[in-house]
Amino acid sequence: MSEPAFRLSLLELLYHDYLSKKRLSAFVEQVSRAYTVGTLEGLAERGSRLTRRAAVLALGHLAEYSSNDVLGRALRDDDRGVRTFAEDALRLIWRRAGSKAQRKELDKIIRANTARRYHEALVRATAVIAEAPDLAEAWNQRAIAHFGLGAHAESIADCHQALELNPYHFGAAAGLGQCYLELGKPRLALESFRRALGLNPNLEGVRANVAALERTLGKK
Repeated sequence: MSEPAFRLSLLELLYHDYLSKKRLSAFVEQVSRAYTVGTLEGLAERGSRLTRRAAVLALGHLAEYSSNDVLGRALRDDDRGVRTFAEDALRLIWRRAGSKAQRKELDKIIRANTARRYHEALVRATAVIAEAPDLAEAWNQRAIAHFGLGAHAESIADCHQALELNPYHFGAAAGLGQCYLELGKPRLALESFRRALGLNPNLEGVRANVAALERTLGKK
């Protein structure tokens, strides 16, 4: 094998440096000076294993929601490391859609849901949806709030809307499964969990739900 075959790209060198020093901010800054988001998107789909890992990791910190399709496809990469970085990256860029004010409000909604302040999250999410009905994450967060308040039918409707706007939203698909379980509809739950797992094979909790439901219902 010739010498160039052993040569690492700049992106791979930066990634190796990140792995050794664990300085994410330095990695992101150096990558941003050398690569455009468009170039990183291409490398995320066509590069070597290490290049794909580095590109997807960088996209999570440099890209906007417009990279959703590329990162969504990366969820099904052959390499588990790429898939893991893709999941993290998607969670980040989903919060970057909309205007600056809408993003700030979305952060407040997420914090409210995390703290189980579901009524507050519901009110805030409803206001954002009225202003920007194309924000998939606002629908997903309102679905979480509805679920927390026991309004499963409303949560299902919001999950469907989130998936309509963002077909890679594995969280909304998993949320559908949880709602259908609560409503005593195991076949619909299984269908939803399979959909979530199809989008993101890394969801081990969802995989466990699928296995349990398949044992109960039979594999159909």
